[in-house]
Amino acid sequence: MFSWILALLLAATCFFLATGYLWLVKRRRKEMQLGLQALAGMHWRDFSELVKRALHERRGLTEMSRHEDDTREPRSDFLMADTSGHFLVTCKHGLAYRIGTAAINELGAAARLAGARGGILITEGLVDGDGQAVAEKQAVEVLDGRRLWPLLSPYLPGDIESGVNNAARHEAIRRIVIAAFASSTLGLLVGMGYQTVHVAAPDPVPTPGPAQAVLKAPAANASAAAAVADPAPPTPQAPVAGPDLDPDSETLDRYQQEISRALSKLPGVHSGIWQTRQTLAVNRTGELDQVWPLICDQVTRYPALSNVRIQLNARPGMDEPVRWRQCTL
Repeated sequence: MFSWILALLLAATCFFLATGYLWLVKRRRKEMQLGLQALAGMHWRDFSELVKRALHERRGLTEMSRHEDDTREPRSDFLMADTSGHFLVTCKHGLAYRIGTAAINELGAAARLAGARGGILITEGLVDGDGQAVAEKQAVEVLDGRRLWPLLSPYLPGDIESGVNNAARHEAIRRIVIAAFASSTLGLLVGMGYQTVHVAAPDPVPTPGPAQAVLKAPAANASAAAAVADPAPPTPQAPVAGPDLDPDSETLDRYQQEISRALSKLPGVHSGIWQTRQTLAVNRTGELDQVWPLICDQVTRYPALSNVRIQLNARPGMDEPVRWRQCTL
């Protein structure tokens, strides 16, 4: 009975620890990942308006008009001011951005040229370590990835916010169910193992005399010979994961070229062109419902690229909107 109580306590402890981690940590990370993907899928004008609203309501910054704004199209950089001065805000819209020192220095110089106190760089991508160090010297505030999500998440459109939250919640529940089965299995194995050890333990026997030792010697020799003749099989080693999940830059370029060549040979697809590392533009001639499964079949062959954004352009001569999709999330 004690063995099953011990197994139950172990299973319950493992389950509660796993549930806390999956719900409080992994779910929030998944929300951030899906949220940044949703932000990257927005039109850049909508994204910049979202940024202006968040900076105004959370930071007290107000947009300033510039003379060139009267003669040009809407820009991805703009001036915003508060009581302490004004700042040059620039948006690098997209998950594929990996920003280094050159872009930081350029923003710092542009901010000084505009007479601003400093700059604010906003991107769903990442700024590398060197860029972070240079940003402090250039009076540039960096809001990338994890820093950007807490600022913009309260201002997502309702349908996008609910979609992100529901997807992260479903993923967390699925993993919690798996953790429940794993904890139950662990408890069952521990309980059965504890009982097996106690049942298999031999009773103490008296020390044999000289005559009994002589009689048992042949049996002991036979057991030793059997052990030598039948050694224990080697313990199998776990397989090592292949390189496809995290390839280097050169391999990733080759994968993208192979996908482009494969897409150009599909019926209903004219070409597939990589605009960025995470954006694939497809020019099609066939119906969307017919070519989409064929496109995903080629893209998902490469796990490292299976969640890229796919821009499905309109067919030549057809009045159709541009579609944005992903094969996997």
